Amino acid sequence: MNIQAISQYINQLWDQSILPTLQDYIRIPNKSPAFDPEWQKNGHIERAVMLIKDWCTEQAIDNMALEVVRLPNRTPLIFIDIPGNNNDTVLLYGHLDKQPEMTGWDEGLDPWTPVLRGDRLYGRGSADDGYAVFASLTAVKALRAENIPHSRCVIIIEACEESGSIDLPFYIDALKDRIGQPSLVICLDSGCGNYEQMWVTTSLRGMIGGVLDIKVLKEGVHSGRGSGIVPSCFRILRELLDRVENASNGEILLSDLQVAIPENRMTQTAHAVDVLGDTLYKTLPFLNGVEPQTKNLQELLLNQTWRPTLSVTGLNGLPKNENAGNVTVPELSVKLSLRLPPTCDAEKAVQAVKQALETSPPYQAKVQFTVKEQGAGWNAPTESAWLLSAVNESSQHFFGKAAVYLSEGASIPFMGMLGKKFPQAQFLITGVLGPESNAHGPNEFLHIPTGKKLTACVAEVIAKQYQTSSVSPL
Repeated sequence: MNIQAISQYINQLWDQSILPTLQDYIRIPNKSPAFDPEWQKNGHIERAVMLIKDWCTEQAIDNMALEVVRLPNRTPLIFIDIPGNNNDTVLLYGHLDKQPEMTGWDEGLDPWTPVLRGDRLYGRGSADDGYAVFASLTAVKALRAENIPHSRCVIIIEACEESGSIDLPFYIDALKDRIGQPSLVICLDSGCGNYEQMWVTTSLRGMIGGVLDIKVLKEGVHSGRGSGIVPSCFRILRELLDRVENASNGEILLSDLQVAIPENRMTQTAHAVDVLGDTLYKTLPFLNGVEPQTKNLQELLLNQTWRPTLSVTGLNGLPKNENAGNVTVPELSVKLSLRLPPTCDAEKAVQAVKQALETSPPYQAKVQFTVKEQGAGWNAPTESAWLLSAVNESSQHFFGKAAVYLSEGASIPFMGMLGKKFPQAQFLITGVLGPESNAHGPNEFLHIPTGKKLTACVAEVIAKQYQTSSVSPL
């Protein structure tokens, strides 16, 4: 492989075509269905699908087949089938739906307005996960440009990942004969610890998302009359959360949410800590003087990737300060998000959480925890020797440093499903969501040099997969 020629081809396509199209993509407010229930009527997802379809058609590879697949009452899916030099299959995945706007964007930045500042392209969906389809097709195009053989490549781009990929299993089933049995699955929807080398995700946490409702009164009453007699909804909330979490250190108290951490993941965590150092927490936007939960870096990384955690992410029932009178609040509705260890049984975890929150509520208050979303985590199968070698060599070639393997604290709901569907496949999970890139939050950006280099790495891994494939050339 001519490393310089591959890099030049990819960089040129990024500069001339991908970046302008990504900016058009950012302008489309195609929020995932969970955040835009009227997505069909509003048409933003359709606009994004057509934008990507048109670009892929313009960049089509010889004999490539592209189809927008539409199942009834489900978000569409882009399906691209690129013939290879054998009948083995590489499956590449990305998504095009986006998280909502979120507040707090810096002056001059906006979720739906693309802004280029140096090496960064700001805007919602730039890194999560708009770049993925462009990188996937470009990686294969670069191989073709250099006459480098590759296996058949199938690219699938879904439109409801940010809603838990609820439609994807139906598409995988509907397209199973057309997909076949891939020997390698590449997902470009994950993170990176820095922008200096390739990062490979080895596991992902599961999650439980739900709403905890606490009710004590039919209506609010003057606090002079109610306080001291009516139990405070907020105090009941504190008591209930204390059943799940140790308030002093964040440790989850429910045994059904705990797992033993595999030895190989402990070893990889230690190596990742050596690479990251205190940037593990210093790249987060802490206020001056605020400290992380502990200064033990390995414990911090294990907390983030292999231990359960609880976050309160929403609250209804309390008025804004400027509108808050002296009233005993009749009810609270609290949105809870629990991250589960990769190998935790999500079903058991849900039952444990519901039992802890709902059983014998304080003062016989009316308490209900309604699960809105849940998903199991994922722990990657042991990497083959060829994949370890290919990933490390590609990182050295295009980044100039060795690759690093790291568990991720986020969830990609479909990974466990794909693992079950394709049990013989190897998995390469990677991405561009590095320090400060802030997916789901304000000021999301794509680090452009990393996007280019990662595209080149994917191209080399695909080429190496062909070289080691047991399928005879056509």
